[in-house]
Amino acid sequence: MAGRAARRGFGYLRKLPSGRWQATYVGPDLVRHNAPTTFDTKGDAEAWLGKEKWLITMDQWVSPAERLAALRPKPKPTFGPYATSWVQRRGLKPKTMEGYEHLLAKYLLPAFAETELTNITPAGVRDWWDGLDRTTPTVNARAYALLKTIFNSAIADDFTTTNPCRIRGASTTQRLRDVRPASVAELEIILATLPESRRVVAALCAWCALRIGEVLELRRKDVDVAQRIVKVRRAVSWVHGKSIVGTPKSAAGIRAVSVPPHVMPMIEEHLSERVGARADALLFPAADGVSHLQPSVFREPWVKARAAAGRSDLRVHDLRHTGATMAAMTGATLAELQERLGHSSVNAALRYQHAAQGRDAEIAAALSAMAAAQIPAPATIRESSRRPRL
Repeated sequence: MAGRAARRGFGYLRKLPSGRWQATYVGPDLVRHNAPTTFDTKGDAEAWLGKEKWLITMDQWVSPAERLAALRPKPKPTFGPYATSWVQRRGLKPKTMEGYEHLLAKYLLPAFAETELTNITPAGVRDWWDGLDRTTPTVNARAYALLKTIFNSAIADDFTTTNPCRIRGASTTQRLRDVRPASVAELEIILATLPESRRVVAALCAWCALRIGEVLELRRKDVDVAQRIVKVRRAVSWVHGKSIVGTPKSAAGIRAVSVPPHVMPMIEEHLSERVGARADALLFPAADGVSHLQPSVFREPWVKARAAAGRSDLRVHDLRHTGATMAAMTGATLAELQERLGHSSVNAALRYQHAAQGRDAEIAAALSAMAAAQIPAPATIRESSRRPRL
């Protein structure tokens, strides 16, 4: 009779009013499972139950619903959700994450957000690249490098099999602005022009080759006056207008930097007159005496000081270049520069080696001096030419 269930050794069979047969059983998980479809005959339904029992016996059973779901085609991820998730799960420093989010929002998502990863082609990437503003080569290169890195991860995650970023040299760019380090004379003018409360900031950036974020997080406990050492342990950065304290740019950035003796009195005076007595007191606090000084506050006096030195092109970060160049001129090796600058590779330290202003002329003069010591004077040469041949 239709609608009546027949109990068997394994599972149940039921004939529906339509005349088709329904099969069901209680699985190892103690949950009732129905066949994903009904059957034309009772024999077909019994055969399905037999297969389910065999899977249980062979310890190969998975619920019918899970097996059916595995057969459905998986949705193909689009670039937008994948790239956004990729940035969030990288464990990046806040400043780096802010930079990546900016590149995504302004350069990558407008072009690729709704496109499936497998549908982004080399031709599509080239069309996007050709449409970028040619006056911003550094930003373009960073956006391209980020796109390429995201696709490398997508390949590792089995979401695509190829990387469509195949434009040679697109992720690298040449520096459009040549950095000309400040001379010692220019640096003296800059320091003399800056307000006393800001003078030590520039001195540490230049003579110790520190990053501005490292300087503005220095605290009283980080200065060893007796050993003339500044300990770099942390750095401050600003993300969405808020200061965030973290580790320096790389692991090598945690270092102890020796302060040149002529700079130490300036630092000692600053410590005694402008820094709180607590060990964790900031060397350069904001007006409230507690929070970090923002680089934008330092910018106005900096612009006036560099103008006084005739160096309107000089950025605060260029003082680090200045310090590295002066250290190189003392005969410091690349390894020593690498340690002083807090770089994790020698190649990074190489970027900060510049010929100091006027140094090339000094080299040329030295070459002439070497030559003069070896080459006979012109009169001697003329006299020897008159001697008769033997």
